[in-house]
Amino acid sequence: MTKLDPIEALQAAFGDAIEDVSTFRGDTTVVVSAAKIADIGRYCLQTEGLEYNLLSDVTGIDYYPQEPRFAVAYHLYSLPHNRSLRLKVYLPGDDPVVPSVTPVWPTANWFEREIYDLLGVTFTDHPDLRRILMPEGWDGHPLRKDYPLGYETVQFSFNFDEVDRHKPYAKE
Repeated sequence: MTKLDPIEALQAAFGDAIEDVSTFRGDTTVVVSAAKIADIGRYCLQTEGLEYNLLSDVTGIDYYPQEPRFAVAYHLYSLPHNRSLRLKVYLPGDDPVVPSVTPVWPTANWFEREIYDLLGVTFTDHPDLRRILMPEGWDGHPLRKDYPLGYETVQFSFNFDEVDRHKPYAKE
């Protein structure tokens, strides 16, 4: 079996769509153009010598207050060649939209729905883009760094009466 160097193969096939490449502790990350992620994913899956046939994870990241605010990282693994690759796209904070890779790897369906639900990143051409963890009527996306925190004040001896006044006791 012939192994291709994934970085050289992607740069030769997609040129300017490959925005950056970094390697850290044996993990290779290729930053790609968001518009080309489905094509690049298909190429990684179908090209002999690459054959990244397992999408093990898709991760959404919020870099607030930086811009671009969001990133989506696709963790790929090649079973025939025993190696991994991370594809990453950066998305703007005002309109985070990226094409779905569900037609390439069907398991992306659930990962993309989770990212949509919790971060608000929209995946175009997704077969069933709806909330997966939060209720349908939920307002907002709770993993965004600017999402308002909900909390309850802890009751101690010094603030017992103040906290007790705000507790929802049953009324008779």
